[in-house]
Amino acid sequence: MAVHRPSRVSSAAFLGALALLFVVTRSPQATQPPPLVAADLLLTNARIVTVDDELPAAEAVAVRGDRIMALGGSAELQRYAGTATRVLDLHGQLVIPGFVESHGHFSGLGEARLQLNLTDTTSWAEIVARVASAATDAKPGEWIVGRGWHQDKWTTRPDPSVEGFPTHASLDAVSPDNPVLLTHASGHAVFVNGRAMALSGITRTTRAPAGGDIIVDDRGDPIGLLRETAENLVRRGAGDATRDRKALELASAEALSKGITSFQDAGSSFATIDRMKHLIDEGRIGVRLWVMVSEGNAAAAGKLKQYRLIDYAGGHLTVRALKRQMDGALGSRGAWMLEPYTDKPDSTGLNTTPVAAIEETARLAIEHDYQLCVHAIGDRANRETLNVFERAFRANPLKRDLRWRVEHAQHLASADIPRFGQLGVIASMQGIHCTSDAPYVVDRLGRTRAEEGAYVWQKLMKSGALVANGTDAPVEDVDPIPNFYASVTRRATSGIVFYADQRMNRLEALKSYTINGAYAAFQDDSRGSLKIGKLADMTVLSKDILTVPEEEIRSAKVVYTIVGGKIAYSAGSR
Repeated sequence: MAVHRPSRVSSAAFLGALALLFVVTRSPQATQPPPLVAADLLLTNARIVTVDDELPAAEAVAVRGDRIMALGGSAELQRYAGTATRVLDLHGQLVIPGFVESHGHFSGLGEARLQLNLTDTTSWAEIVARVASAATDAKPGEWIVGRGWHQDKWTTRPDPSVEGFPTHASLDAVSPDNPVLLTHASGHAVFVNGRAMALSGITRTTRAPAGGDIIVDDRGDPIGLLRETAENLVRRGAGDATRDRKALELASAEALSKGITSFQDAGSSFATIDRMKHLIDEGRIGVRLWVMVSEGNAAAAGKLKQYRLIDYAGGHLTVRALKRQMDGALGSRGAWMLEPYTDKPDSTGLNTTPVAAIEETARLAIEHDYQLCVHAIGDRANRETLNVFERAFRANPLKRDLRWRVEHAQHLASADIPRFGQLGVIASMQGIHCTSDAPYVVDRLGRTRAEEGAYVWQKLMKSGALVANGTDAPVEDVDPIPNFYASVTRRATSGIVFYADQRMNRLEALKSYTINGAYAAFQDDSRGSLKIGKLADMTVLSKDILTVPEEEIRSAKVVYTIVGGKIAYSAGSR
């Protein structure tokens, strides 16, 4: 299926244009007659990278309302400065299109700030100590909730353990009366204590649901680890609407502070979408949201027409995609593989949603003009997803430019890589997953499979596929800068470079985080690049991440986040 994609600018052409910028200050777009009205905002003396083929670089940008009205040299654009114009002299700082987070979990990002943060823990003992501290302060019966642990990042193996996971006895000792729920960094497994299992009715006779595992010890007793769909066995009771609103507000504030102007939410319920809409109406969410509906087919069927929104509230809310999950995650060994795991030969992972159910979702997506976004990490999951897409496309030959997406596309069989380009399927990937997972990918898959199909950005791009970038927050930090660094270096914290031939160059990485993300959401006509008439969504960085030495990229900071011509975040106002 042939689709139109954003054209690419070669690195040589881009760098050449950037160099000429400071020699030739006049540009075709800046040679128009003096404006009748002044700009509301003028950024000047900047190093502007537009990600637009017609004018790759500029020194200044003028904004009127929420749109870009002019780009060009600083001296020329001074004519747009009126008495009420806010002028920011950036002294050579970098201006780029606002970062587009192409796959994150918006509610989860905020919720992570309201619970125990376990992302920096290096041992099970450290986690137990944090739970013990929380239990001391908790009310009787109050749930203790945390997220971010990963067993492959612990420096010592728990004793006793099953598949590298501890048993719940250690949590029971420090929190006998408070139920404990600790979510894996991937979000695809949880660990609970005895009290939580008792409240949820989980015993040695409980059977795991399809697409899930209850890990047991050699006596057949649950150890507390619930994988994939088995997570749903935990019963915490009714939610807290006030807490849910707070989580969304926190997520917006954090995204803006990291330079993100558009956030593509990878799956929310209708109830959460209602909450988002209300908060946007109240002016409490400043980042632009593009939301995938995450509901079962029966629940979704009758409401998709009602909930479909395009650029609601001045471009702050779009709902036009459906999200399903074909498998789990590699870290929890839930990714669905064609062959068994190298480090667990009795398992090929889990198919978490029946293929037939995703086929029905595809039918609903076609019927209601929604994009279909399918979580697929393992090579079997990706193959099955591409098969579903291909059957839907063949059954609907008049439907063109659908921009259906595979979310993650982390581990691919070589035969399936060209199919992304052939079918026009977008690979929505996360650069930082590569460097975060690198320490255990070879253990899980072996060297041959890892080299053939693990995070193969260049192979996908050469197939003609579009790669959009994100963080999968709160699985990873939502900060684009470490993710950009991971995308151009593939260097893990240990220093090893994970198959360097698949690195993106810096312009490719920037495009994956701006115009490609916008294209993946049918929003490239209004955002993702800096061009006259487009939304004035911009990020100002303290360092030029396109030219500084690699080791300096991670030290770049967000100076301003500008959404629709308004300063939504300023480092100086914290």
